[in-house]
Amino acid sequence: MNLTDLLTQHFRVDTIHQKALARLGVLTIGDLLHHLPQRYEDISTIQSVQGLVKGQDAIVFGKIGGLKTRKAWKSRVPIAEGWIEDGSARIKIMWFNQPYLAKMLTDGMYVKLAGKVTGSEGKLYIANPEIEKLESLPIDRHDSIFNNTENLDETIYPVYKETKGVTSKWFYHTVLKCFEQGILEDIVDPIPEEILTRYHLPTLATALQWIHTPKKADHAKSARKRFAFEEVFYIQTTKALERAKISAATSYQFKTEAPHIKKFTERFPFSLTSAQKKSIAAIFGDFNGTHPMSRLLEGDVGSGKTAVAATAAYATVTSRPPEGSSVSGKLSKGALEFGNLQVGYMAPTEILAKQHFESFIEYFQHLPIQIGLITGSGCMKFPSKSNPTKPTKISKAQLLKWVKNGEVPIVIGTHALMYKSVEFKHLALVIIDEQHRFGTNQRKALAKKDARMPHLLSMTATPIPRTLALTVYGDLDITLLDEMPKGRKPIITKIITKDKQEEMYAHVRSELESGRQAYVICPRIAEPDPEKETALNVKSVIEEAKRLKEKVFKDKRFGILHSKMKPAEKEKIMHDFSLHTIDILVATSVVEVGVNVPNATNIIIEGAERFGLAQLHQLRGRVIRGTHQSYCFVVSDSKSEKTRDRLKALTTAKNGFELAEHDLTFRGSGELYGAKQSGLTDLGMEAIKNIKMVEAARTEAQLLVKNDPNLDKHPIIYQKVSKLMTTLHME
Repeated sequence: MNLTDLLTQHFRVDTIHQKALARLGVLTIGDLLHHLPQRYEDISTIQSVQGLVKGQDAIVFGKIGGLKTRKAWKSRVPIAEGWIEDGSARIKIMWFNQPYLAKMLTDGMYVKLAGKVTGSEGKLYIANPEIEKLESLPIDRHDSIFNNTENLDETIYPVYKETKGVTSKWFYHTVLKCFEQGILEDIVDPIPEEILTRYHLPTLATALQWIHTPKKADHAKSARKRFAFEEVFYIQTTKALERAKISAATSYQFKTEAPHIKKFTERFPFSLTSAQKKSIAAIFGDFNGTHPMSRLLEGDVGSGKTAVAATAAYATVTSRPPEGSSVSGKLSKGALEFGNLQVGYMAPTEILAKQHFESFIEYFQHLPIQIGLITGSGCMKFPSKSNPTKPTKISKAQLLKWVKNGEVPIVIGTHALMYKSVEFKHLALVIIDEQHRFGTNQRKALAKKDARMPHLLSMTATPIPRTLALTVYGDLDITLLDEMPKGRKPIITKIITKDKQEEMYAHVRSELESGRQAYVICPRIAEPDPEKETALNVKSVIEEAKRLKEKVFKDKRFGILHSKMKPAEKEKIMHDFSLHTIDILVATSVVEVGVNVPNATNIIIEGAERFGLAQLHQLRGRVIRGTHQSYCFVVSDSKSEKTRDRLKALTTAKNGFELAEHDLTFRGSGELYGAKQSGLTDLGMEAIKNIKMVEAARTEAQLLVKNDPNLDKHPIIYQKVSKLMTTLHME
């Protein structure tokens, strides 16, 4: 038996079973061994029904049956009753004043019961037990754990992720059979022995034994630590390799002169914050370095990322390639030479691309610098020949010609910039907004035939915990804009329960009467079809807009915005909202990124418990664009104390970075920051809560790549990393 063997070579697996395993990505023996338990049941707390005594607090796993309702003979109290059996015996269960339970449960259902044993000798029953439904029992009823008292206090049983057609117990018993056939004897550990020793981690063979068949909780904990480290280590190794590729590439190197930059930034209608100045200095240091820049600029909405990007773009397009003049800070003669360096600015949506185009026009309108816009629905150029203060529509062919010969040095667009038809003459800087999956090959593809790799400035308003940033964006230098411009009023955030809604609507109404505008955010687009989809108790854009129009804000003008609308429809709605021909925009979280309407000062977020803190923070950022006082109303009817505590963090955290750390603590590991796109499993997402582990994995990965750049001495790590690179679309 080998790790690469198909399961069907050693086990009888029917077609239905094979399809179920394929859904979980389990095809080989190796896949099976690395399908790790999600959690453990402490079976030392499980009592056999046969051994229960009066007065005992019992935890019983078994199958229920005999469910019915009746009324007590004297008191007429309604009772739900039945029995539970676990293979050793059967005992009665009774719920007083809860007759509905008999209808909610089903005979033959597997459950976990916890309650007090009461009654009289020979007529014992478990009274009002707490009940948890199970897909299957954590142990087989024929297992002999009740008769085995050795180490019973430290016996835990693994529970695996299941799917229709394959159970947790099947995984457990099949893994045991693999162990019995000696699969662990010749297993090769990909992690170097010195790393395992340095961090007190078990070998792969030991970790597999401990994670699937732990004798005690510490074994399982140690094994999970090893696999968590390994997962983060592989990701860090991919990032170290990516960084090494970039460091080996050549780029455009140019210096920036302080007086020249100062002339540009002095025209801003605001003073640069200290954080912006530090960010600009770091970027300029990279421009003067020997390697292409790879930097992530992370900052809250309104912290001034676009101003930093514009300054970086200005420094670039007023510099010359090495084959031209070496003097920086002097513009070429505009349409006569076309010899300056170029900038490509990529945004995730057409709305955002057009918004950046308009922002850059404001920053550059006093200069002889042409700016192009390329999206799927058309092209524009600034300035227009007929009106130098306005942009004009232009044919794609003409714009591409001017980009290729260098006449248009700044080009803004969506992923349309990646098309083969878009060619730059001297692409020196790529700016990416909210899109960090942008590796070496994408940068080369943008630069086309140019041997030099462009500098990369990636920007995000998504608050990212430090450990996650170090892991997922380990190939990027990270710069924080953790300071807001002077005079910006902090948003007043309020948690709204059902009894406070009228008060909220009254406030928003007064704001609308004074000329302001408002957003209303809903978790879904439309009400579900009851015949096809389970109804959820959350508001939808279409129905909520109708309700507010008819019952709350009758005289106001409404618009709706969601992801299923065509780009032209979205653009029209946003244009109307920005012109204030719409008072209230009801939308999904499609407005989360980049929408900029300074007059909108109120945002109501319905079903807030369905969003993460980082997403709520970004949504709230839609109303921080202007100088008026802004308000965010976070609406939730959740009774969960955990949810209430999580939402309260919105009112206490000083900035998005602090909220990101809250999110990491509060939310389930699989829910954070696009875990599937990051390459992290649930175990890896749990691991990133440990900064020491992340830093250790990062250090070891960088050292490994430094000493073995092509991973020739570590073929198994190379295989793992190659597969991961493919998953992350980095190759």
